[in-house]
Amino acid sequence: MENQVLTPHVYWAQRHRELYLRVELSDVQNPAISITENVLHFKALTNLRKGYLFMYNLVQFLGFSWIFVNLTVRFCILGKESFYDTFHTVADMMYFCQMLAVVETINAAIGVTTSPVLPSLIQLLGRNFILFIIFGTMEEMQNKAVVFFVFYLWSAIEIFRYSFYMLTCIDMDWKVLTWLRYTLWIPLYPLGCLAEAVSVIQSIPIFNETGRFSFTLPYPVKIKVRFSFFLQIYLIMIFLGLYINFRHLYKQRRRRYGQKKKKIH
Repeated sequence: MENQVLTPHVYWAQRHRELYLRVELSDVQNPAISITENVLHFKALTNLRKGYLFMYNLVQFLGFSWIFVNLTVRFCILGKESFYDTFHTVADMMYFCQMLAVVETINAAIGVTTSPVLPSLIQLLGRNFILFIIFGTMEEMQNKAVVFFVFYLWSAIEIFRYSFYMLTCIDMDWKVLTWLRYTLWIPLYPLGCLAEAVSVIQSIPIFNETGRFSFTLPYPVKIKVRFSFFLQIYLIMIFLGLYINFRHLYKQRRRRYGQKKKKIH
């Protein structure tokens, strides 16, 4: 979640060789002011918006941390047996976190943050489709091991992302956490998408057998449209969404760390 850039009112006056500037701001904390050549840079966040974003990221961090720790502890105690009751153990918390994630997309859409809307929307819709449709409506899917891997990878990604943004709201920069936030997505996002794809593939025979969400077109066509047809299309969309989000995250990482300079021999 990137910080929103606002433009305040600036008043100026000139007297002989002196220039007076007054920036009209209220309720700001820790302003950063710098002058480079002929440009004045001023950066600050309002306490109200900063507090709101801090609380949102804190709640999400705690929720996904609970899921991650719960799954880790259960795996250490029960081993592979813990795979098969993951949904019934942590689904309620995952429902809560994913429904709350709607706020993140709304924040981007109305300008509370400068994060692009499309990557946020793709992740929101994609995860909620897997959670509410593939897992939530099919009891046959809820006992499969793939649920563990989907939930574990989602929570592993988010605990670093939300903790990073949470600390950013209080002007803390922990370099290790920053590196993890801008690096761990490289293996975790593809693995997460692969786990989602496996869950969709495993659900196709179940949807065909039960006929759930399938329908028949009205007369004179009378063709039965199976929901599995849409799932096959969705498999393509998973990897298309991965490409869009991967490109967005790569640009973020490049802006943060820059491109490595090539050695000149």
